[in-house]
Amino acid sequence: MVSVDKLVPEATRDPSGLRRDVGLIGLMWASVGSIIGSGWLYGAEKAVVVAGPAAIISWLIGTVAIVLLALVHAELGGMFPVAGGTARYPHYAFGGLAGMSFGWFSWLQAATVAPVEVEAMIGYAGHWSWATGFQHTDGTLTGSGILVAVFLMAVFVVVNFLGVRVLAHTNSAATWWKIAVPLATIFIIAVGNFHPGNFTSHGFAPFGAKGVLSAISSSGIIFALLGFEQAIQLAGESRDPKRDLPRATLGSVAIGATIYVLLQVVFIGALPGSSFAHGWEHLKYHGISGPWAGLATVVGLGWLSVVLYLDAIISPGGTGLIYTTATSRVSYGLSKNGYAPKVFADTDKRGVPWFGLIISFVTGVVCFLPFPSWQELVGFITSASVLMYAGAPLAYGVFADRLPQLERPYRLPFGKVLSPLSFVVANLIIYWAGWDTLWRLGVAIVLGYLLLGTYAWYATANQRPDAPRLDWKAAQWLPVYLLGLGVISWQGSFGGQGHIALWWDIAVVAVFSLVIYYWAKATASRSEDIERSIDEVVITDAPAH
Repeated sequence: MVSVDKLVPEATRDPSGLRRDVGLIGLMWASVGSIIGSGWLYGAEKAVVVAGPAAIISWLIGTVAIVLLALVHAELGGMFPVAGGTARYPHYAFGGLAGMSFGWFSWLQAATVAPVEVEAMIGYAGHWSWATGFQHTDGTLTGSGILVAVFLMAVFVVVNFLGVRVLAHTNSAATWWKIAVPLATIFIIAVGNFHPGNFTSHGFAPFGAKGVLSAISSSGIIFALLGFEQAIQLAGESRDPKRDLPRATLGSVAIGATIYVLLQVVFIGALPGSSFAHGWEHLKYHGISGPWAGLATVVGLGWLSVVLYLDAIISPGGTGLIYTTATSRVSYGLSKNGYAPKVFADTDKRGVPWFGLIISFVTGVVCFLPFPSWQELVGFITSASVLMYAGAPLAYGVFADRLPQLERPYRLPFGKVLSPLSFVVANLIIYWAGWDTLWRLGVAIVLGYLLLGTYAWYATANQRPDAPRLDWKAAQWLPVYLLGLGVISWQGSFGGQGHIALWWDIAVVAVFSLVIYYWAKATASRSEDIERSIDEVVITDAPAH
């Protein structure tokens, strides 16, 4: 019988060889630093164009959605304080096929963040005369802009090749900066530049409920709030995971959400009336390509705009560096688990997974082609990220049934209600991204199955010792889930055929999600198989002697 004592030894060294040196502040700092990225530079402007002043409601709904997912992750993180936990929970609960699938979703999410940070850097650089030719008027990249984007991706990769130590020093300084700047911006711009009438002069919700809901996924709200899982990913290095993981997870969401809601309120209140005289959908003012820096200039705070243009390099740059690292580490993990070729687990003399870094660069470059603007790429990342998160509520339901004896340092209140509810909410967020985004995500998922499936077939056919065991029975719900969500989006009212009207579509997604949730619970791995999977992960992570 597996126990938490086996997963959390009393020694300060994890079975994986990772040192348990990270305290509460370190865990929370990792998550908050991930939450505050390029989302703050663009989120408020993109959201108000889609939803009007009711974008504030969009942020609040998005916060509730993320809190629900964070609560589930908080309990799971305390139960299984292992590195990379987010992608491992489905593997424990549903076996190899689900583990491979959610590992791929995790890789997709990580691989597409660096390109969106590059887009943010180029967007703000448009303020300078030498960079005006990098974007079209609709925010998409020009030919020269794509070349610059490729160069910046290359910089991320080169810094990663220099090793983790150089990366750590680079990111530590960037994190301090990128949290301080938005906080200062909120208070500096609000003082003397706040106009309460902006919230009602053109209607508080000019685009109705559909605008409010669309803004959650398509304008960068969920994208901005993502990152709480970084504390979970560091579980294997936490000094006191039972106590600190839940606090860090929920605390980081509270801090990030508070900052973003304040940013949205101040952005709307500080805008000059002339900027939205023709309606929020036609919001326009000098320097809007860099929304906050342009606004600072318009309200007479030119010195602050200089700081913000500088922040538009440091803040997205820091996040892009970290996610370039994360992409290579996720592919490293997929290889270690037998889902990807062993070349992804090869490291150079600095301990860097060199092949994974090269593939992360190639993937980033490809992303600039189908998603050549910040907002378009954000919708894709939001969907991939939430698809990755959706595995946690499913796994939670299984563990509640199959492993009730495991110690839970943090126990989710009303878990049997909140867990399926969080799965419903996750699927609504994916659906609200719109069909134009989801069909592209579907292509990426199919590509992943072709690549990983081909390798799994090759490894099995050649009787390789690392060939993955794919538990089809425990994951029989998975193809129905993915295809069903795609069909609902195709027929729905968010960029689809419109055959399922607003509100009815939400009901359809909710019912469909509940069917999948309870189906997955019923067909999940047996208790003894789950325990064996947990033991195998601990053994696999152990260092070679």
